[in-house]
Amino acid sequence: MQVSIKWLNDYIDFKETAEELADKYTMAGVPVENVIRADEGLDKVVTGRIEKLEAHPDSDHLQICQMNVGEAEPIQIITGAQNVAEGQIVPVAMVGAHLPNGLHIKKGKLRGLPSNGMLCSAEELKMDLTKLTDEEKDGIYILPADTPVGVPAKDVLGLDDVVLEFELTANRADCFSVMGLVREAAILTGNEPKYPEITVKEDDEAKAADMIKIGIDSDLCSRFAARVIKNVKVGPSPEWMQQRLEGAGIRAINNVVDVTNFVMVELGQPMHAYDYDEIAGHSLTARLAKEGENLHTLDDSSRIAKGTELVIADAEKPAGLAGVMGGLESEVTEKTTTIVLEAASFNGASIRRTSRACGLHSEASGRFERGVDVTAIPRALDRACQLLQEMGACTVTQGMVDVYPAPQQETEIAYTAEQINARLGTQLSAAKMMEILTSLGFVVRTEGDGFVAKVPSWRNDCTCMEDLSEEISRIYGFDNIAPTLPWGAVMQGKQSPRQDFIDKIKEVLVGLGMTEELSFSFTNTDLLDKMLVPADSELRKAVPIMNPLTDDYPLVRTSLLTSIMENAVRNFSRKNMDLRLFDVAPVFFPKQLPVTEQPDEVIKLVGLMTGRRNMVGWNQTNDMIDFYDMKGLVEELLASLSISKYTVEAGEHFALHPGKTALFKKGREVIATIGELHPQAAENFGIKQKVYLFEMDVEVLMKYTAKNFHFDSLPKFPATSRDLAIVVDTDAEAGKIEQVITKNGGKHFKSVTLFDVYTGEHVAEGKKSLAFNLQFQSKDKTLTDEEADTAFNNILKAVEKQFGAELRA
Repeated sequence: MQVSIKWLNDYIDFKETAEELADKYTMAGVPVENVIRADEGLDKVVTGRIEKLEAHPDSDHLQICQMNVGEAEPIQIITGAQNVAEGQIVPVAMVGAHLPNGLHIKKGKLRGLPSNGMLCSAEELKMDLTKLTDEEKDGIYILPADTPVGVPAKDVLGLDDVVLEFELTANRADCFSVMGLVREAAILTGNEPKYPEITVKEDDEAKAADMIKIGIDSDLCSRFAARVIKNVKVGPSPEWMQQRLEGAGIRAINNVVDVTNFVMVELGQPMHAYDYDEIAGHSLTARLAKEGENLHTLDDSSRIAKGTELVIADAEKPAGLAGVMGGLESEVTEKTTTIVLEAASFNGASIRRTSRACGLHSEASGRFERGVDVTAIPRALDRACQLLQEMGACTVTQGMVDVYPAPQQETEIAYTAEQINARLGTQLSAAKMMEILTSLGFVVRTEGDGFVAKVPSWRNDCTCMEDLSEEISRIYGFDNIAPTLPWGAVMQGKQSPRQDFIDKIKEVLVGLGMTEELSFSFTNTDLLDKMLVPADSELRKAVPIMNPLTDDYPLVRTSLLTSIMENAVRNFSRKNMDLRLFDVAPVFFPKQLPVTEQPDEVIKLVGLMTGRRNMVGWNQTNDMIDFYDMKGLVEELLASLSISKYTVEAGEHFALHPGKTALFKKGREVIATIGELHPQAAENFGIKQKVYLFEMDVEVLMKYTAKNFHFDSLPKFPATSRDLAIVVDTDAEAGKIEQVITKNGGKHFKSVTLFDVYTGEHVAEGKKSLAFNLQFQSKDKTLTDEEADTAFNNILKAVEKQFGAELRA
């Protein structure tokens, strides 16, 4: 937002310089980023008349000018310009001038004759060349014949203005207007503002309500109003208006468009002008666009509506993107004679989404995103009509069409002086607080032991006592508030046990060759569909985002699998085919929808492995990662986290391959799920190679990690081993056999390891051979063969009984 000092001076007088006023604004929470001077470099540029002009005796292109610059004696300037003549008045840069283009004017000689200055062109003065004719652009800039001599050129050229460039925070929507800045300046300087008197003479017999129908068909529009003006004469706007708009960074177009822009900057209310004869059915309705509908905007671009955009539509088609840009078909042209002026209040989040999705950002959309004063809409329409009437550019029909189904309720905030002082650390009186709030437009009344402040309609950012304290402090002056250190119990900052545990998980996985990924906490239903999440799954009950960063991710994620798969696909598209990724991050589960309280936040751990097992090298094989690489990695992780005595069994998971999925369990609770990506899910993501995944819940892992440790001395006596090779049914699970072995191994049993699985020759069909290595060891003595054999026989009998096993010959 930028505005010229001249525009502010139209409504308020102040003695402060632009820099001093900028400091006051900034210290009051309305930060000025930059002070731009249009007259920079013009301090020693004055108007001068060419009294005498003659050719240079030693040059065929230089001319000697005797210049009257308002001093006692004329000065001599030599110029090479060919478009000058005696009697003309031109800008003259005196000796010592530093022009805007960086040129420093000094005394000099040209072909032996002295020259004491320079005649200036428009380009050298950095004038706006787009507003000049070709003749004015070329050569020395010729001023009107009645221009006084010897006065500063900046006053004559309209370059005596200063522009304040504001860097406003989003909550101060009221300051995105000249009137809002004037209100602030009145408080900061102590001067009385001179607000424009807005009056409209309805000098046309026609009634607006008979000519145009206005409607609202979406709760994204809270108010929609219009006026109709006739006998319109489209032409250039007055010079003063063009200068004000130029100071605000807006290019002048014609009187109608300029007036709508002028009112937008002046009052903060965007509006749009429609050619009445191009509005089908002479009706305008604020509604959601229909999916697939064509949106043809003023920039001559066509976009296909997604069905989420708010549009202003006539009886046949959209006539403009609401709050962003008007439609090309209803654009005001030189042939326009009747105009509908429309002003409305739209939902800020909706306008922002549409603006981002369409790649269109305008002065209007920026104001709607922050919020406009809905009560000022009729005033803005009247102001636009008044300005056009004053130009003699129209007649105004009777009345205004105003649709306002749910008028905005006034906001009232209760407070006490003690609350404000306690928050600010001040000793301000209640009377001083009331004085400050009243000067800001609040209406304050006493109620019981406290006060109630009625918030002005333009301050939609004030909703609670804390907001009032901020208003009081910024006007009272932050420099006037004594600094105090906050009081509180001193505590040592440290990580929580969960944070330490997560750090350990990351350290272990990185040590195992994995790479941590970072992902956003957003997802969409398309990713859930690709991951084959069942329709009735809790994972589909995701929290919708009211104002998403992008329409592609409107939900808060409920699973990390979607995030890690999306990153994997992104890597595949860049030919990174060998991946070992993991992510530790939260997912969110709402207690109910729509959300009425904070959702549950659950920390999940996921991992992904795919591609070659080893790095490419002449001495390495090209073996691909398989299920057991993932299983081994999870076992190493659990061992490093001191989680033991778990079982591994076949299981099911919606996103994993049936028959290639395993569950790590402690009792009946699943601590880890691993498996190969389901073939259908791989096809959905366009993946051609095997992908293996694991998923865990960090809280569950913490629950089962060992917390109390004891240390055993190293064994003094040797271990005894036995190999057990048995033939069992093909569907017998090795894990369950190991459980039986462990249970029946006796007090000296130490460990069991499966070291061979065989099917084929010498093993009957439907059978398989499993070979286990059994370790026995005593802390007190060396075991005899008889003791080891007894334990071995007990194990053999148990597996024969429970699995029908046969000892393999």
